[in-house]
Amino acid sequence: MALTAGTRLGPYEILAPIGAGGMGEVYRAKDTKLKREVALKVLADSFASDPERMARFHREAEVLAALNHPNIAQIYGVEERALVMELVPGESLKGPLPLETALSYARQIADALEAAHDKAIVHRDLKPANIMITPAGVVKVLDFGLAAVAQPSDPSSPANSPTLTISPTRAGMILGTAAYMSPEQARGKPVDKRADIWAFGVVLFEMLTGQGLFEGETVSDTLAQVLTKEPDWKQVPPKVRRLLKKCLEKDPKRRLRDIGDAWDLIDEPAAPLANANQGAVRWVWQGVSTVVTLALAAFAFVHFRESHPAAPAPLRFQIYPPDKVTITGLLSVSPDGRKVVFRGVGGADKGPPRLWIREPDSLDARPLEGTEGVGVSQSDRMFWSWDSRFLVFPFRGKLRKIDVSGGPAQTLCDLPGPGLRGGFWTRDGKIVFGAEGSPLMQVASAGGVAKALFKLAPGEVSQIWPHLLPDGRHFLYTRESTSVGAGGVFVGSVDSEPDQYGKRLLDADWALFVPSLESSAPRHTGRLLFLHEGTLAARTLNVERLELTGDAVPLLEGVGDDFDAASNGVLVYRNGAASQRQLSWYDRHGKNFGTIAEGGEYFVVALSPDAKQVAFSRTDNGSGNIWLTDVARRATTRLTFDADLFTGIFVWSPDGSRVVFSSAGNGAYGLTMKRVAGGNDELLTKSGHIMVPHDWSPDGRYLIYYDNDPKTKRDLWVLPMDGERKPGIFLQTEFNETEAKFSPDMKWVAYQSDESGRYEIYVRPFPTQPGNGTKYQVSSGGGHQVRWRRDGKEMFYFTADGRLMAVDVSSSPTFHAGIPHALFSAPIFGGGLTEDTHRWDMTADGQRFLINTVPEQGGSSPITVWVNWQTAIKK
Repeated sequence: MALTAGTRLGPYEILAPIGAGGMGEVYRAKDTKLKREVALKVLADSFASDPERMARFHREAEVLAALNHPNIAQIYGVEERALVMELVPGESLKGPLPLETALSYARQIADALEAAHDKAIVHRDLKPANIMITPAGVVKVLDFGLAAVAQPSDPSSPANSPTLTISPTRAGMILGTAAYMSPEQARGKPVDKRADIWAFGVVLFEMLTGQGLFEGETVSDTLAQVLTKEPDWKQVPPKVRRLLKKCLEKDPKRRLRDIGDAWDLIDEPAAPLANANQGAVRWVWQGVSTVVTLALAAFAFVHFRESHPAAPAPLRFQIYPPDKVTITGLLSVSPDGRKVVFRGVGGADKGPPRLWIREPDSLDARPLEGTEGVGVSQSDRMFWSWDSRFLVFPFRGKLRKIDVSGGPAQTLCDLPGPGLRGGFWTRDGKIVFGAEGSPLMQVASAGGVAKALFKLAPGEVSQIWPHLLPDGRHFLYTRESTSVGAGGVFVGSVDSEPDQYGKRLLDADWALFVPSLESSAPRHTGRLLFLHEGTLAARTLNVERLELTGDAVPLLEGVGDDFDAASNGVLVYRNGAASQRQLSWYDRHGKNFGTIAEGGEYFVVALSPDAKQVAFSRTDNGSGNIWLTDVARRATTRLTFDADLFTGIFVWSPDGSRVVFSSAGNGAYGLTMKRVAGGNDELLTKSGHIMVPHDWSPDGRYLIYYDNDPKTKRDLWVLPMDGERKPGIFLQTEFNETEAKFSPDMKWVAYQSDESGRYEIYVRPFPTQPGNGTKYQVSSGGGHQVRWRRDGKEMFYFTADGRLMAVDVSSSPTFHAGIPHALFSAPIFGGGLTEDTHRWDMTADGQRFLINTVPEQGGSSPITVWVNWQTAIKK
């Protein structure tokens, strides 16, 4: 019997039907206890009334509940006659697909099967209808073991017909779907995991061709094809033929035995020769890559011989970004020194910020699919697994990992503060990472809930930049503190007590360790690379005694955070990486008509209410502060002078006389106000976590900001600017809400929220009333950095790929938004995607736009690769 919306099954409230199958109905439902949506598969009455089938149903659910894998739809439990499962968004698998996409999906399917096979569970009904692809490109395999209790709703359909038995083990009985059934299944013989491998081959064939491999008019005709037909191998790319032939062996004894061995059968084609028009630089990169690889191999060989010849000479060369791509930070080299990853904006598709990887046997960097929208802060720093296979990076308040050889990104945990400030991955599967305003955190490499490794000491602001030392226990990290002499680079241990902070090594912003490669270097020593006042320097560290020796040797100036080093003598960096950013004026047609200041490392930008001054944050020699520029005279002055206090975000008062900025001082975060004409700073309010101001109401009475409490996500608060100045909640949900802006008439607040899975622009009434949950969605396709026109009749926002959108709006008698339309695309810093800051502003009439821009094609400084840099230090 069909269930209607509002019906309850235990704690689950039916919301809507999803579909129907041979076993019964499938519904979207709400778990009223855990406040999440689930899928309920409610058994048909004929099943529910059969005690034997129900007993088997419960036993299977218990077994399948043990399958905790990111590519398997999770089973949460059993309620009455319903199976409670993860609600998977997306669409069923369909072909044809590009080869690399198909292989990415196939790898995830294989991972899911391998996890099941390791627990002696055989799917027996793998087919595209049981494989979902989420909007993020993650594969979810459904219905493990359900075929053992399912009967067909339409036995005449060969492509969607489980067989008519509930016994998967008894000889003479068959189970599965005809078009994806192995020959032994079709004959009614007992089956094992090799039946799943056959089905995997059929599914992969269909992904590549878009056609079913075995298609007959009836189930009998289809089964006959399974037993007799040989595939046309010319229909699939040569690269996968060997794999498919091994999966589709009709004799199970000759078939591939373990799905985990599938990737050994992929035939990699020989690397093509470079086209003549690809340019000398790329040809040189390929040649130099080979030289570097050979040099490193030779060096590794001679280094461990009893007699040591002279060390190889230092070598430098440069990596240029792909056409129309601008490098915007997050530079990292893999531990083996063979892969370089960076964040880039643009490209042929003018795409959003994403990660690009350059490998030594490749002529070009390629984008890592699934990283679109990667962390937006220049201070973000990603890191690698110890085996150089996985990359860990920040994404919309989450910590994610991705296999750089292919596959989707997977979420590991929430980030406790804005941005990712480094980390490491141990051989025993532990990840330690840092975030602003947080102690060091630890999470399993498979994901879970992150826990604090240490406590924050009194006056301490953050613990960041952890870097593992060779013993696998000790690590370097940076403590940021408001107490004099309490900050700097420390040595900690993964097995220390929470309040044992380790040994202080030196006064520096952050550091990493590289083993000594010189043949004459003492044992247990290496180089500590660290930043001090904008200069990259090196100093010898004895890792056995954890002591520094000798003097610091300066290496590079003007590098900033854009550097990384591998343990085999490869150092990568960029000089003057941010010097090209500009504060540029645009009109509504996208015409650029000048800048207001020379190039610099700009971040936040905001016009004064009368548009006569521009306030911006800029980093100079490693220190960030607020600066003011007179638009008419182009004269620039400095507003703040305490780099340890200012944390980067600010807003103007409606009369243009003051600025409120996010601050850190005396062991706490807060909101601090400063008069533009000069005077002392005034602390307005403080908290235990970062507070970011978003807007000052037009009547001057309220500040709206977010408080980044990791326990409750990012919530919007309002601070009255008169009276007691007691903060109050404006909006608190289970999602992140940021970038709030008051409407000119003070009746509405626009903000961005990730409640849909990506940030969109919403509007709510102000002030909020108890029980009033009214909201209106303004954007479609993602939205960030919203602004109102002064007359309240138009709103503007950026998309993640850098398009400035405009929307006609009205607020009488209620709020109404028109259809968003693009004004133009701009090379905005960060690609338009942010979580807590604003990189553009506009004049009150909505006719001119001031945007923090990055150079387009050809303007991004290259990445320099320095091999054997330690030899240069010695000389």
